[in-house]
Amino acid sequence: MPEHAEPPQTPAPGSAAAGPRASRRPVKAVLFDFHGTLAQVEEAREWVLAAAATCGVALERARATALADRLLTAGRAGGPLPARVPPRLAELWADRDLYPHAHRGAYTGLAETVDAGIDGFAEALYERLLVPDGWVPYPDARPTLGALREAGVRVAVVSNIGFDIRPHFAAWGLADLVDAFVLSYEVGRCKPDPAIFWRACGMLGVDPEQALMVGDTPADAGAVAAGCAVLVLPAAEAGRENGLGAVLDLALPG
Repeated sequence: MPEHAEPPQTPAPGSAAAGPRASRRPVKAVLFDFHGTLAQVEEAREWVLAAAATCGVALERARATALADRLLTAGRAGGPLPARVPPRLAELWADRDLYPHAHRGAYTGLAETVDAGIDGFAEALYERLLVPDGWVPYPDARPTLGALREAGVRVAVVSNIGFDIRPHFAAWGLADLVDAFVLSYEVGRCKPDPAIFWRACGMLGVDPEQALMVGDTPADAGAVAAGCAVLVLPAAEAGRENGLGAVLDLALPG
């Protein structure tokens, strides 16, 4: 999900954090970001078509494409940051990853700034986030998580998010490959705050110096301040491999 403030220094995309921490061994735990790292939101036009269908409206694909473009500009959860946050939504936006009501209110409010002429459309768009079908796991997520489990490396998912993603992992058959979920709205801390990474390490029973954080944003790279090594992956479209195989090169003995 869109992250909060960025740390002052970040590693280059696709590489581990600079310095001796990046080469420490052994890695006993890997912390994964969720959106943009293990899974991606569904393609924007399909998102619009599915939401409209739940409202009893069958959109033409051309209209759905136009609506999707406008909604992405307004601000989609799991998509680009909004071009502008209306003042009436500013407080909800600031708290979106700390409280479920703020997350829902912020993103439905942004969607409502786009007049689609469909009753209940903003809520239907938001509801797509809450179901596994609204997301696409990266194809290299399962083999990466499976290899870590086989090697005895513990795994946590650390996400700035305002709703529970455990049902998604269960539906994808990945829940048994994750030891802990550390979600901002549950722990009261958002990345890049070091406290959320410390919480994850504590839940896994490892020291931060034994953990590798894997993500795709500067907020994920904030784990450096918590004492973790970091791997920042380049952005990838849904359905394409996300470069997660590099995790195994760093986390598992050669």
